[in-house]
Amino acid sequence: MTAQLDSFYPTGVTFGTLDEIHRAAAAALPADVLDFVEGGAGQEITLRANRTAFERWRILPEPMSGVGAPSTATELLGMPLATPILTAPFGGDGLFHPDGHLAVARAAAGRGALAIVPEAGSFSYRQVREVAPAAARIAQVHPFAHAGAVAAQVRRLGYQALCVTVDCPVGGFRTRNMGNRFDPDQRFFAGNLTGADGAPGVAEVFGQLLKRGATVWNWEQLAEVAGRFGMPWIAKGVLTPAAAEKALEIGAAGLVVSNHGGRQVDPAPASLDMLPRIRAAAGPGVPILLDSGVRTGADIFVALALGADAVIIGRSALYGLAAAGAAGVDRVLELLTEELRTLMILAGAATVSDIGRARVLKADS
Repeated sequence: MTAQLDSFYPTGVTFGTLDEIHRAAAAALPADVLDFVEGGAGQEITLRANRTAFERWRILPEPMSGVGAPSTATELLGMPLATPILTAPFGGDGLFHPDGHLAVARAAAGRGALAIVPEAGSFSYRQVREVAPAAARIAQVHPFAHAGAVAAQVRRLGYQALCVTVDCPVGGFRTRNMGNRFDPDQRFFAGNLTGADGAPGVAEVFGQLLKRGATVWNWEQLAEVAGRFGMPWIAKGVLTPAAAEKALEIGAAGLVVSNHGGRQVDPAPASLDMLPRIRAAAGPGVPILLDSGVRTGADIFVALALGADAVIIGRSALYGLAAAGAAGVDRVLELLTEELRTLMILAGAATVSDIGRARVLKADS
């Protein structure tokens, strides 16, 4: 027996649902910053496809399964997770809340999640690691000339893995930003991009990202530098089996199936649609994460069923941050995990590893 019920649903919480958090974030942010968050590339076909892909799947109930207390615990590259969720390395976090990724990482640590710390964030790798070492274990870097130096730095700070964003040699053709003449203060992106101690300046990195025609690495160049990382690395932004195979061939320890939240190529396939193919190409033992379009605990269940080991949340974490700082991110993680746990009971999955392809049905099949 469980404890007796005091009320049907919590009455003392600030946010009862994820939609409430989204509305609070939208009210808190200036219109151009909200567009920066919510927009995608081109005509935003990919952005919409990410949600449509999840809506095509159904979770199969399993009555009388005997599962009453499922475990959402798992692990990634030897790092424990109490819930199969990581927060994304979104940059410019000080635009959304003064505490930025300091708050995100604190909330992730409190919920047993992991935080991927951005290269172009408002706070440095060191600052985020110091406030939440239990969560801030993965550092993001772009495959530019300073990637090797970043690896050496974060290794000294105690990070356990790198997340190499391979799908962003330039920023996507983001029409909302262009229409808004979006021009944020570069200091919001300069936590690590200081121009000192071997680090590039923020203008240099964003010159690479926003001015077409700059030097772009290929897989062979990444392989040469990655061989000296001295720590495992994950390739983020893999959307085809061929790219997955190439990343693993040159030494990636894991993959993130991602179309960058619809912010790069448009139109491109939804991340979820490509996940089963990439899982088949990578094989069963390779850690695979999925991002782009994850909004609910049901989405997490479907992603796990189709081959992901965990998911990465970007906009959802950002909404929590904008709505209420660390408390908002904490509530996002709580609601996502509680919905996932509820569905695991209803679908008869006692552990995360029990969530397999047989537990979901494609709606048009």
